[in-house]
Amino acid sequence: MRAVFHWKRSFWRWAGSGVFIGFLFLGCQPAEPIRLGFVGGTSGRVADLGISGRDAAQLAVEQCNRNGGIDGRQVLLIIKNDQQDGDMARKAVRELIGEGVAAIIGPMTSDMGLAITPLLNENRLVAVSPTVTTQHLSGRDDYFFRVSATTREYAGRSARYHIHSGDLRRIVAAYDRGNRSFTENWLENFHTPFTAAGGEILATIGFNTAEGRTFLEIARELLAPVPDGVLIIANSMDSAVLCQQIRKLDPAIPISLADWGATERLLELGGRAVEGVTVVQTFDRGSPAPRYQAFRKAYLERYHREPGFPGVYAHEATQVVLAALRAQKKGRSLKEALLSLRQFEGLQDDFSFDEFGDVKRSNASISIVRNRKFVVLE
Repeated sequence: MRAVFHWKRSFWRWAGSGVFIGFLFLGCQPAEPIRLGFVGGTSGRVADLGISGRDAAQLAVEQCNRNGGIDGRQVLLIIKNDQQDGDMARKAVRELIGEGVAAIIGPMTSDMGLAITPLLNENRLVAVSPTVTTQHLSGRDDYFFRVSATTREYAGRSARYHIHSGDLRRIVAAYDRGNRSFTENWLENFHTPFTAAGGEILATIGFNTAEGRTFLEIARELLAPVPDGVLIIANSMDSAVLCQQIRKLDPAIPISLADWGATERLLELGGRAVEGVTVVQTFDRGSPAPRYQAFRKAYLERYHREPGFPGVYAHEATQVVLAALRAQKKGRSLKEALLSLRQFEGLQDDFSFDEFGDVKRSNASISIVRNRKFVVLE
């Protein structure tokens, strides 16, 4: 009997030790990471926005993790390619919801922003977009935030410059119908101050590369009214190709681009055809701001290319989300945390959200392409 009793006592002692060690082992496990989503077009004709945005967001997350994460928890960025397609964007958001993300960085284009916002609202999931600028998402009490100003700021700046400089008075405009919530809104915000000051828009031509029409055909139609300048509202790839076709027909005609086309890929693809083209810029590539210079240095070292405006704003959007996660208190939503913070440090300037998650930033400038570089005019 003593042997049996001793065996039982030893068994429970070891069993108890095992339970204790098990709890100790579980207590040493790393905390579950905080999941964030990134949604953007990383393939196709708008891939320069998506790739730069993705890489800058990843850089911000890695920097956060090196500094201890959020309350000791690492941050995991889950990447989704929306392929510049509304159905794919909604599918990406549903997948991210299923994976339990705390917030989304993105999307990168206005049409995709409109596509996913109802889904964000339905699931009370915050998204902070780096580059969506359509006014169709302004003034709404929803879960969509953005760190860029709207088309009104950038299109209006472009219109006022051309009126005052006197270089474009009778123009034609081409716009991409594949992202029409941006392009049509941009054109409207250009048209109003331009025509009010005496400018004339002779014709507007919408195009969609999926329809098979050649850029040479579009160029011929643009030049038919004999304008003194051409305005192009499109992504960098289509802007570059259209500039090439216009230059074949009229090497000297002035061309101006919307901010969407003003990425480094325009310079790569456009070559000599984009020399002398003017663009409205949403940030200052030559800014001496220490935060911007530190970010640019880190981005160049990691990816060996310039971040451009998509990278700058994606980094800022990610930092906004990370700051809100740090400030979020138990029982409080991330949206409430964002709105309570209001003021944020940008890479080149500080900014704040209004009650609708919109920002107003007066950072538009006009540049000209010279020797494959964007040179600020004013």
